[in-house]
Amino acid sequence: MTTSTSPSASPGVQSLDRAFLLLEAVADAGGSARLTELAGSTGFPLPTIHRIVRSLVAGGYLRQEPSRRYALGPRLIRLGDQATQMLGAWAVPYLGQLVAEIGETANMAMLERDEVVYVAQVPSPHSMRMFTEVGRHVSAHSTGVGKALLSRLDDDHVVRLLRRTGMAAKTPRTITTPEGMLEELARIRERGYSLDDGEQESGVRCVALLVPDAPTSVALSVSGPSSRVTIERMGEVLPVMRRVAAELSVELGRSGA
Repeated sequence: MTTSTSPSASPGVQSLDRAFLLLEAVADAGGSARLTELAGSTGFPLPTIHRIVRSLVAGGYLRQEPSRRYALGPRLIRLGDQATQMLGAWAVPYLGQLVAEIGETANMAMLERDEVVYVAQVPSPHSMRMFTEVGRHVSAHSTGVGKALLSRLDDDHVVRLLRRTGMAAKTPRTITTPEGMLEELARIRERGYSLDDGEQESGVRCVALLVPDAPTSVALSVSGPSSRVTIERMGEVLPVMRRVAAELSVELGRSGA
C-alpha cells in the first residue's frame, strides 16, 4: 500500500494520518513489523516512520520487541474492546434479518490476532439450534467464518498464520494441511462464500461470507444442523446473506467502523 497525503494538510494532521496508517500497517502485517517493512507497505520515508513510531511507543500504542520489531501496544486493547462491542451492536439488527428470513442462528465474526472472535449473534427460534458465546475465540481453519476471513489474506500470510496456530482436527472432516487450506481458499474466492461442512462440529453446517467493502474485515454466517442447512438450500440462503451483508456494509461505512 502506498499512501500520499494532501499537500494542503497541516503538519499536525499529516502526522496524525500517518500514525493511524502505520498502526494499520502493523496490524496488516500480523501485529508486528520492522521499520523497513512499514516503509515498504506505506511508502513513507524511514526517518518519518522512525519519528512517528517513537511517539507511538512512548504512548503505549506500539512496543519494541527484543527482535527490534514493533508490535501493537497495550493501550490499543481498551480501544479495541470498545470498538468491537459497538461493531456487534450495529450488526445485531442485520443478523436478526437473517434469522427472520432463513430461520437459523446468525453470527458475525472477525479475526483477532490468529483466531476468530465472534462479536455478535442472534439465535435461531428452533429448539435445536447452534449457540456460540459472543467473545468466544475459535480456530480459523475449521470454521466457516474463519475460512471466509482467511480468504481475504494473501497465501503467504495464511500459511504463516496456520503454522503459528497449527491445524488440529476438530472432526474427521477438518482440513489439516496448509496445502489443503490454500486449495479451499481458492474455491472460496471464486464462488464468494465458504462452508464449514461438519469441520468444527459433526452434524453442523455453516455458510459464511465476507461483508463487502467493510472498513474492518468481518464475516457473516448462518449455521444449523446439517439436516436443515442443506446444500440444496444454498440457492435460497445465499441471496439473503448477500443482500444483508451489503446493507450492513453501508451501515458500517456510515458509522466509520
